[in-house]
Amino acid sequence: MAARVTLANENIGWGYTKIRDALRGMKIEIGRATGRGDLGRSGARARAGAHSKLRPRRARKRANSKHVSRLWAYAGCAALVVACSTSNANHTSGDGAAGAGPSGGAGDGGATNAEPAGTSGIHPGASGRDGSSSGGAAGNPATGGAGTAGSSVIGCTSSTAGYNLVWSDEFNGPVGTAVDSSKWTFDIGGNGWGNNELEYYTSRTDNAALDGAGNLLITAVQESMSGKSYTSARIKTQGIKTFTYGRIEARMKISQGQGLWPAFWMLGDDIASNPWPACGEIDIMENIGREPNIVHGTIHGPGYFGAAGPTKQYLLSAPVGSAFHVFAIEWELNTIRWYVDDALFSTKTNSDLPSGATWVFAHPFFIIINLAVGGSFPGNPDGSAMFPQQLQVDYVRVCQR
Repeated sequence: MAARVTLANENIGWGYTKIRDALRGMKIEIGRATGRGDLGRSGARARAGAHSKLRPRRARKRANSKHVSRLWAYAGCAALVVACSTSNANHTSGDGAAGAGPSGGAGDGGATNAEPAGTSGIHPGASGRDGSSSGGAAGNPATGGAGTAGSSVIGCTSSTAGYNLVWSDEFNGPVGTAVDSSKWTFDIGGNGWGNNELEYYTSRTDNAALDGAGNLLITAVQESMSGKSYTSARIKTQGIKTFTYGRIEARMKISQGQGLWPAFWMLGDDIASNPWPACGEIDIMENIGREPNIVHGTIHGPGYFGAAGPTKQYLLSAPVGSAFHVFAIEWELNTIRWYVDDALFSTKTNSDLPSGATWVFAHPFFIIINLAVGGSFPGNPDGSAMFPQQLQVDYVRVCQR
């Protein structure tokens, strides 16, 4: 919100004189305003892969006709001096205007903003963070030039410090397009998947398709198919691409409602010869509808699976499904760390395993994303969940050191 300068008419002369004298001391001359003016800035909204839209916001000052020219000269000078400190959803700029920065990624509420452009000739702009990106660096104190572009501080990108982007799917393509078959394949069927689930997984675009706006939509539909009451989709990189260590992340907006079970997880690539749980499982994000504000991060292996799997929950202030969030792990030889929107909430090592148990996370794994309906963990839908339900996936990225 732009700062406002409010003056009583009787103070105009005093304030104008003070500002005039101060600025003349800085060798800056004051011109007389002859008409009305606007003080304000533009906030930018952007999302990765989308074009920016400018939304100007202005703060206007009014004066009576007797004092209009002096008031606007005063207000214009005052605006330069205080640089109208601004704030966005996640950051309030410091003393002076922030340097120009890139568009920020989504914050907790899904809103996106950019830092405003640097103001010339006054104070250096303050650096800032907004959502998933940092704002521009401070403007030059001497020249007041615009700040440099900020670098990404949340998320796996080609510029993430210490990492290289090695694989991703941004889900760009026309609406209704199927997922990229060079990156994903499907689990198909309705055998309960070891959890008494109620859905039948398909490869139809009715259940998994691009929305034309840079997202994958996995849709759970209430319909009969092969003896099941729901259909949905479960995509995976098995047989196509595996990963050993790195930062694995996805930006998602999950489903909501009792009986829904969205998940972003990994299984050991040797599952065919080394059946679960010996192959290992890493649950990057799970949510069950009856716990709308909670994210689960868990590992499963021989001797520590199911309810005995080392786990931790992350509590959000609003339902997880009310906005997009970035869910990630940073996986190393003997350590796995879990993040929600770059907030570390869990770390698991060999010391978290039961006595005598084996750490089985030092070999290739593949990625799975699915939206289950019902089952032993979430319970079944009770009529409060409205169908169809969707799991929206903005991107999946893997970075490695």
